[in-house]
Amino acid sequence: MTTTHGAADAQRAAEAVCDRLGVRAPVIGIVLGSGLGTLADRLTEATRVPYAEIPGFHAPKVDGHRGELIAGQLGGREVLCLAGRFHMYEGHPARVSAFPIRVLHALGARRLFVSNAAGGVRRSFRAGELMRIVDHLNLTGQNPLTGPVEPGDQRFNDMTEAYSVALGERLDASAQALGVPLASGVYAGLLGPNFETPAEVRMLERLGADAVGMSTVAEVIVARNLGMEVAGISLITNPGAGISSTPLNHEEVMAEGERAAGAFGDLVAHFVSGL
Repeated sequence: MTTTHGAADAQRAAEAVCDRLGVRAPVIGIVLGSGLGTLADRLTEATRVPYAEIPGFHAPKVDGHRGELIAGQLGGREVLCLAGRFHMYEGHPARVSAFPIRVLHALGARRLFVSNAAGGVRRSFRAGELMRIVDHLNLTGQNPLTGPVEPGDQRFNDMTEAYSVALGERLDASAQALGVPLASGVYAGLLGPNFETPAEVRMLERLGADAVGMSTVAEVIVARNLGMEVAGISLITNPGAGISSTPLNHEEVMAEGERAAGAFGDLVAHFVSGL
């Protein structure tokens, strides 16, 4: 059978794992980015299915991405969690990379929380800061909606409110309640896998980006096309190239994720508990 990574394939994947996960009524689907996978350890009554056992999924090849779909409770609420991504820079088209979002939707999730590790384009950002994503720039050169229109999809969907204002306000309220500093800004998604050049960072700054990474935008495009409400946070792991003279590396990204795990996990759990 040919896999198109569309609505029918998502339904088949959901049916393949539904009984194993014991999915009831998830209030939200969560995507964990590089170095942020420890949030998955906070889930109680958790059931895990490796990506390699889910039709249409691929095992991630990048450190910091476990490659598990997890059903459990966070903040006392039922959630689905994607612990890891398979990125476009690993050779997957945008349609394939964003396929797990279709599966979350097929399993009942109508809200989506995305997270990622990002470089700071805004010059005041320091490593370890959290940024609520208010909008994005898709500079990957790909779109997950190209091709035939899938059942339930729209051909020309509106992206005026790609990231829900209401969910963003809930995130801000949770951050304030916990005393966790939370900035807000625009995320630029590039293809990768190399880090940006100083000239590219200057370009992004002029385009209005505050942070830059190699994921997320395709997932959000699919989620909005399915009518899901979206919220997201970037962990700033390093200043962008040219802002700092320190060479960039993935190990630094992972280390910042570990350092931020406590505050990030507290914030997401508090946010989810109020949904």
